[in-house]
Amino acid sequence: MPQNHGVSTAPKQSKADRRAEARAAQLETFKKKQAAEKRNRFIVLGLSILGVLAVIAIVATVIVVNIRQEPDSALLDTVQTWDDLEQTHVEGTVDYPMSPPAGGPHFAGWLNCGVYSEPQVNEQAVHSLEHGAVWITYDPELPESDVAILRETVPDSYAVLSPYPGLGAPVAISAWGAQLKVADPADPAIDAFISTYWRASDAPEPGAPCTGGIDGPGKES
Repeated sequence: MPQNHGVSTAPKQSKADRRAEARAAQLETFKKKQAAEKRNRFIVLGLSILGVLAVIAIVATVIVVNIRQEPDSALLDTVQTWDDLEQTHVEGTVDYPMSPPAGGPHFAGWLNCGVYSEPQVNEQAVHSLEHGAVWITYDPELPESDVAILRETVPDSYAVLSPYPGLGAPVAISAWGAQLKVADPADPAIDAFISTYWRASDAPEPGAPCTGGIDGPGKES
């Protein structure tokens, strides 16, 4: 019986077969490369689309915010304004030309911004207006449901909300040199006033603090 003594009996490949295998391997490599490039193109395209959508979303948001912040000028037709108000610090009571006061001489200590359940000292609140705050005041007889609307309206910073005896209107909102009185706490003119005068750059001391001053009576937040 013949023995192969470890010698392979597999037929040898011809040059043509080896070239065919090499071409097949090259073709397979080429196909894999094409598939990888195709995947990369899809990834790049997908990221590009996401980037464009993100830019569109940002632009749309900016447009919406600008529209919301742009008040209807007709809503502010009844705003009263005063120019050249004094900014001096005083120690005694001031006889203001408007009620509530919307600027003028005031105490050296400002009223800390926030929500108050009791009337506040004019001369302290005016100092807060000097720093760019708005002061929302309401008739103490205003129904609590209406006061709740004002609580939702008042900005989180640079704003004071408090009752004001003898107001002469259900609601008044004041900034330095400007004031609006309305009958309805849900009047859109209040939001328009806030958009225009809250932290206004033409306040005498815009950006000066509205905290670190004096807490008036009945401070809630």
